Amino acid sequence: MAVTAGLVEDRPHFGITLMLGAWLLFSFVDTSAKWLVIAGIPALQLAFMRYAGHFVISLVVIAKDGITRDRFQTGHVWQVVTRALLLITATFSNFYALNFLPLTVTSAIMFSSPVIVCALSGPLLGERVGPWRWFAIMLGFAGVLVVIRPFGASFHIAMLLPLFNAVSLALYSIMTRKLAGVVATETMQFYLGALGTAILLPLAIWAWEWPVSITQWAVLVGLGLFGWAGHQLLTNAHRFGTANTLMPYTYSFMIYLSVLSYLVFNHLPDQWTVIGAAIIVVSGLIIWKREQR
Repeated sequence: MAVTAGLVEDRPHFGITLMLGAWLLFSFVDTSAKWLVIAGIPALQLAFMRYAGHFVISLVVIAKDGITRDRFQTGHVWQVVTRALLLITATFSNFYALNFLPLTVTSAIMFSSPVIVCALSGPLLGERVGPWRWFAIMLGFAGVLVVIRPFGASFHIAMLLPLFNAVSLALYSIMTRKLAGVVATETMQFYLGALGTAILLPLAIWAWEWPVSITQWAVLVGLGLFGWAGHQLLTNAHRFGTANTLMPYTYSFMIYLSVLSYLVFNHLPDQWTVIGAAIIVVSGLIIWKREQR
């Protein structure tokens, strides 16, 4: 996710509060998408609405200070575009996977992303990955295997989609690290919304299904609002607390989704999903602890 450039203000509790709020909003996005998928709305349409709403809000934010050519320019356009494409493809793959998988399964697999970031930080960022981190990486992938159970009767081929999603999010995170402090957050937000809208519009028109109620329309429009607001809270959280302080609170996402999955869909994760998710969380916390040291 995007982070804000600049100095960190020493208000970690406020940063943690913003982080918890951001992941609550992201859980609303996934729950809304799952609810709309069950109602018969195609994943392409959901992904388009997610980025169309994001684009409109980002444009309004930029326009408040005046729309000039300089506001949209960057000397790192290809990196910004690549970063946006990674998140766009991850969003669509996540929404499509919700046709077949419970929210708890997709979220558990997705949270192997910090582990993948650690594995790739050596070759892509030149960071040293010591034996403890390699142990955590192996442990995290073991957790993914427990959730997926590739040789069990409960395995579904759609489980590979959130795994692809995790890899895309890891690469997105690494590119965000490289661009933070170089490209303004508002510029990255704008490109993300604009590209997602432009790429998904013709596909959404082809697959479009008209919502049949005001509630469906409200939830559909809410995808973009929740997504944009979540990114804003996540971005601002890094103004008040360091990444090492905030990282453990990203796992609140799985708690939110477990509760919402039960309340909205009357679904509870099975024991293997819980065990696998716990292993993934432990591996992520080991990596976090080593980074603190």
